[in-house]
Amino acid sequence: MTIIDAHHHFWDPDTGNFDWLSGPYAPLKRPFGPDDLRPSLAAAGVGATILVQTQADIEETRRFLALAETNDIIAGVVGWVDLCAGDVDGLLADLKAGPGGHRLVGIRHLVQDEPDPDWLLGEAPRRGLAAVVRHGLAYDLLLRPHNLPSALDTVAAFPDLRFVIDHLAKPDIKGGGFTRWANLMQPFARHRDHVWCKLSGMVTEADWQSWRPADLAPYVSRALSLFGPSRCLFGSDWPVCLVAGDYAQVFDALSQCLTGLGDADRQWVFEGSARALYRLEPKGDRA
Repeated sequence: MTIIDAHHHFWDPDTGNFDWLSGPYAPLKRPFGPDDLRPSLAAAGVGATILVQTQADIEETRRFLALAETNDIIAGVVGWVDLCAGDVDGLLADLKAGPGGHRLVGIRHLVQDEPDPDWLLGEAPRRGLAAVVRHGLAYDLLLRPHNLPSALDTVAAFPDLRFVIDHLAKPDIKGGGFTRWANLMQPFARHRDHVWCKLSGMVTEADWQSWRPADLAPYVSRALSLFGPSRCLFGSDWPVCLVAGDYAQVFDALSQCLTGLGDADRQWVFEGSARALYRLEPKGDRA
């Protein structure tokens, strides 16, 4: 098994708008790149990663694709394009034709930051999602629980698009938001043929100072029951996770939450689901 971390980031605060790296996130306001991540990957036995966008900036996507071309750990890039642009097909084609373009595996927009919780229902974003389908890419849904109803309508409207819900839609683990979150997530089980769920980002939704794997376990268990192991996948959300725990702690916490799974199901979570979702090459990890 080649373990795949299906969700991490790199950034340089001097190359974009990183205003959110303030307050409790201020310790993360520094560059993070491949050399910072490699030791943690090696210690956890992770052989490949998916690098995910942080900015609504197509130039960041170009930089990430070029980085993937020269770094053997990066199996794929989830980038950004303006889904409301007049020629999303052209933008995607241009990215795929550029350096590292064959590593473009998905698109993401910061839906959680849109003032309108129903942004996904707009005519322009939906034209953009249709272009994502035509280019054979996946779509990462970055949501909070209040975005889940519009996301449900969207996945129902695009049965040919591979969706993945990032970070379990960020349930309020610290505040005990399980019931509301679980009720909103339940209908997605009907769409598990083309919807995945990343078991990621949980430690930053829990109490940063006192969380334990047991706090995360009910959310992991419910996601597994809704989507099945073949539609759930591991993501570290590094370096965002560092405010609450290091890479090893995040990896070990999920491993503890999965102790009830057999080897075949664990392989889905740690490798197979990422390969299926992002259509990674058989040796896409290049490790």
